[in-house]
Amino acid sequence: MITIREETMSALAEYGKVSIAFMVESRYVATPKEGDGGWRLTEEAVDSPWVKDYDGGEPPTRWLRWDTTNWRILSAFAGEKRVGGAIVVHDSPELNFLEGRRDLAALWDIRVAPEWRGQGVGTMLFKRVVSYAQNVGCVDLKIETQDINVKACDFYAKQGCWLVNVVPDAYPGLPEEVEFNWMLEFRPDV
Repeated sequence: MITIREETMSALAEYGKVSIAFMVESRYVATPKEGDGGWRLTEEAVDSPWVKDYDGGEPPTRWLRWDTTNWRILSAFAGEKRVGGAIVVHDSPELNFLEGRRDLAALWDIRVAPEWRGQGVGTMLFKRVVSYAQNVGCVDLKIETQDINVKACDFYAKQGCWLVNVVPDAYPGLPEEVEFNWMLEFRPDV
């Protein structure tokens, strides 16, 4: 049985012990769709698979350099074992990613321990992120990932998100990666 607990950023070091690394075996190529302004994703194999670790040797505690007052950790536990987590951010003016909006939340990070992936933990965390964002008055959720994280892209699409922005050359140190921005709107019907 999995339980989700809300934690403050004081739990960030423990949160970061859950591996976010994954094997890159393919990538998505995004091309604009005709007419509706959306994106078509075509999966392509990579020449030489590699392990991608977003922490890259630098733990998530690096985020403490910002004002994390409006950041929350939502952690997944199996009994007392931490098996995953997500960080949701809102009303943090110093983060350009939030576009200066107080009604926009960001799924800053989501991770599930490798042995727990594919068992619904990520979906549980995502639903709690949405619930948290709604409870603090947000109407949209924004997410960043990359073309090389095919499973994350598929996951966000399955959660009802749509790809709104594709940014080649977003990462000067990683010229082979393309930034993908996803959005989920949860405004009440008018």
